[in-house]
Amino acid sequence: MNEADLSVVVPSVNGWEDLDGCLAALQAQGDGVTLELLVPERCGESVRELVASKYPTVVMLPVPLNTTIPNMRAMAFDRATAASVAVIEDHVIVPAGWAVALLEARRDAQVVGGGVSNSATERLVDWAAFLCEYSHMLPPLPRGESTWITGNNTVYARELLRLHHEATHANRWENHLHDALRSAGIPLIFHPEITVGHKKHYTVWEYFTQRYYYARSYAGARATEGSWLRRVAYGIGTFALPPVLLWRTVSRSLQKEVDRRLIWRCLPLTVLFVCAWSAGDIVGAWCGAGDSLSRVC
Repeated sequence: MNEADLSVVVPSVNGWEDLDGCLAALQAQGDGVTLELLVPERCGESVRELVASKYPTVVMLPVPLNTTIPNMRAMAFDRATAASVAVIEDHVIVPAGWAVALLEARRDAQVVGGGVSNSATERLVDWAAFLCEYSHMLPPLPRGESTWITGNNTVYARELLRLHHEATHANRWENHLHDALRSAGIPLIFHPEITVGHKKHYTVWEYFTQRYYYARSYAGARATEGSWLRRVAYGIGTFALPPVLLWRTVSRSLQKEVDRRLIWRCLPLTVLFVCAWSAGDIVGAWCGAGDSLSRVC
């Protein structure tokens, strides 16, 4: 078997319908680029059988239902064989030329992050969820070294992941790895033109709970860092989050290339989702992450 040009890690947490679209787009890349598709899968045997039948070259990595996404990624990093390792999500649709663009960008950098656009545009709840989570990713965006890149459209030098094994296996979100890389002098390079589509369809309750779980898992991990005084200050500060998060989400969206009427139509849902976000931060800061990390999908 020839060595792959790019290993692509796709944690499967949302079921067959999302994963099918994601894998179909990956296998349509072409352009002479050989992909190694690594799918840590926690949804069950039925999904694994469908993948094996329709996408027989995909490397399936079955894991228990409660396995966290960070641990699923770490498992796939250990199995990757290509010199470059990309990470996306199972509800991400990559466009034609995506793999080539990532590899081209990787020639000049060890870590490259791309943009994320909304591909679930027919329902207001999906737009509200996207603006709540990705308003900072809307164009226009500067290209070059950045203090932050996304975790679902990113490529790393595999050797770099090996050297930072402790950070990749800490059961933490990608910001933990990215902070460790920056501390080691590795720049994070942002290429907003290398964009993937975020195609996730939510119910209101589903995104409300997911926003809560994600925020609690993040805040719970952050609350363990630093001195006790700093942790208490962080916990107290979380009570001020609802208006701050709402202002940041709406004001940032208004500065971007998005229809203002859409932003205002989404506002009631945005308020609701920001409340879930704030509640997750408050509970995580004061009570810890609990099992929230394993509930994020």
